[in-house]
This record gives sequence, structure tokens and C-alpha cells, in this order.
Amino acid sequence: MAFVKVLKNNSYFKRFQVKPRRRREGKTDYRARRKMVRQDKNKFNNKKYRLVVRFTNRRVICQIMYATIRGDMVVAQATSTELTKYGVPVGHKNY
Repeated sequence: MAFVKVLKNNSYFKRFQVKPRRRREGKTDYRARRKMVRQDKNKFNNKKYRLVVRFTNRRVICQIMYATIRGDMVVAQATSTELTKYGVPVGHKNY
């Protein structure tokens, strides 16, 4: 039997740097997010709005957002449960 060198020893784990939490959870692709949020240099300090649609088990949530250094800010939000006000009683998830 051949000798196998242990690569992941104590000194390896001392230098090991964990990925950000949302990357470990598989929720955020930071390369795609950086490309989406990046603003042109001649439009300095302007907001770049985007439409975010989230599907839950019971409803659909639509948000208009923009990114800042402190985090993403929500400008306006609408959910599919608000459709009952406008005469749509059912089908809030798959209409």
C-alpha cells in the first residue's frame, strides 16, 4: 500500500477562508449580481431600478428595487393577494 500525503491538515484549515453566507446557501451569484447592479461611470450616483419577482407557495410578490452600499432598497411592492380588491378572487399563485 502506497503512502498518501494528507493535504488538508491543521495548517490548511488555518488559512482556509469561507465563502459569504448567501454564496454558501446557493442564493446569490455575486458575479451576475455585480454585472446587473453596475452603473455606468457617467451616471454617477443615480439609481438603477430593477423589477424583482418572487414566487412563494401562496402568492407572487413583485418589487421595484435599487442597490446601494448599505443594501437593496425597495421603492414599491405589489402582491398577488391585492388582486381581490380588483375583482380576481382566486388564482393568486398560478393565474
